[in-house]
Amino acid sequence: MTAMRLVYAHALDLRTDEAYYWTWSKESVLSFLDHPPMIAWFIRFGTAILGDTNLGVRLAGIVAMLATQLLLADIVRRVTHNNVRAVVLALLLPEAALYYGLLMAKVAPDTALIPFATAMLWSLVRLAQSDDGRWWLAAGLFAGLALLSKFTAIMLLPAVAAFALVPDWRWRWLRSPYPYLGALIAVAVFAPVLIWNAQHDWASFRFQAVRATAERAFTLRTVGEFIGMQFGLVGFVLLPVTLFGTALTAWRGYRNREPVAILLSSAVLVPFLYFLWKSLTLRVGDTWPMFLWPAGFAAVAINVTRMPYEGWSIGLIKSTVFWARTAIPTGIAFVVIVFLYYMFAPWNLTGLTDPIGAEAGYDKLAARVEAQVQATGATWVATSDYRTYAMLRWFLRGKVPVVEITERGRFQGFADPGMAMIRDHVGLYVGREPENNLALWNETSAVRQPLERVVRSWRGTVMDTYSLERLSGWTPDLSPPPDSTFFRWRVLALFLPSPLVGEGGSRRLPDEGYLTAGSVRVERYPSPERARG
Repeated sequence: MTAMRLVYAHALDLRTDEAYYWTWSKESVLSFLDHPPMIAWFIRFGTAILGDTNLGVRLAGIVAMLATQLLLADIVRRVTHNNVRAVVLALLLPEAALYYGLLMAKVAPDTALIPFATAMLWSLVRLAQSDDGRWWLAAGLFAGLALLSKFTAIMLLPAVAAFALVPDWRWRWLRSPYPYLGALIAVAVFAPVLIWNAQHDWASFRFQAVRATAERAFTLRTVGEFIGMQFGLVGFVLLPVTLFGTALTAWRGYRNREPVAILLSSAVLVPFLYFLWKSLTLRVGDTWPMFLWPAGFAAVAINVTRMPYEGWSIGLIKSTVFWARTAIPTGIAFVVIVFLYYMFAPWNLTGLTDPIGAEAGYDKLAARVEAQVQATGATWVATSDYRTYAMLRWFLRGKVPVVEITERGRFQGFADPGMAMIRDHVGLYVGREPENNLALWNETSAVRQPLERVVRSWRGTVMDTYSLERLSGWTPDLSPPPDSTFFRWRVLALFLPSPLVGEGGSRRLPDEGYLTAGSVRVERYPSPERARG
């Protein structure tokens, strides 16, 4: 399975977010608007070994998967007292889940978060078994590294609190200095993000808070998307197996005040119920819950060894073991089928919604951009979309400066991309239609001359159309004031639940400034008057 992930990581072109995080790895800043910096460090690690290649960018994800499996195996080994079958089960359950078995080869902040979150749980299991308070310090270190990976690591705090306060040992730890020292270590490790935010008006926290606090109308559509996505990424058999095993672990833990059972079950159920609640009004990202399921896999492996000693019926015990075993071959078969589909199949079975196909074909766009750069004498390339910006930077590899002229709040503290080649020189604008006609162009002196339209497609399905335009008479301000149209980032919480699609599958731009933000999501821009207000 690891070999399969290596082939997948090498053969498939980067997706847009991966290329975006790759651009981060080329910068020397403490943190970023969208996420903490760990993913950039992961990519820098891989590219330092294998260069700026697909596998170099994704190498750390392969390592993260193996590290997560080893940590889960050791948790289960310790709790079950060296039960070999339970350890093997803990190793194989992640392989049977599509996200871990294949898609962890795609680097994302979650790729970094998962091993550090699992390592924090492992440290607390070691604490419970050894009764040595110094393991709080290791847990604090891994908690800080998890927070340096993604802010959602904070959702594990209730599990840690329940682990410390529900069992009978609570007064000991409340009086001990070790939990507090562990918390100080976590804050110290997280300090780069705090420092960067203090210097930039707490931008990351405000950016993420919009999604956490946005109020939207109730809709069953987003609930269905969330549940369906978990079935797809975790497994049609494995998801109910994991939830059942976690629920029994929670019952056992809180009934008997068992610290490890409380820790593992709460690390799954609290974040899962939160995301389920948010899905009532908001589209939950496909990878957001992925950090919680490894604890559930450990709970499943431990649970099958404990049930025979707890008075459960023979039928229930046999059924639990049967479905846990069934989840492995069925899940791995599904993972392999998905791998073969993307590697060798000639068809597009899901149309515009295909998660890989929706971000494929940028190599041909980049080739046309390079040809137009040579034909027009342009010395720089501009985009108004960070995804296009990232992919052009990836494929052009420094041949000409590439800048995103909007959402400059994403690029605070970034190095000079080459202003000497931009200022007062002819540029080439690459705009995804209909974004190429944004009203913000009226605020510039730019003269735009249409050159050609380029279609980006995958397996015969047109995914996007781009307009290439000669750009002159204007030099972009790469450090605009925060109240300008060009600085503001798009508010992700304002994604609508479905795209606005015209005839033939083409996107259309209706009134009030809706525009596409990816292949399946639409967001709203304010009018220029409201933006200035």
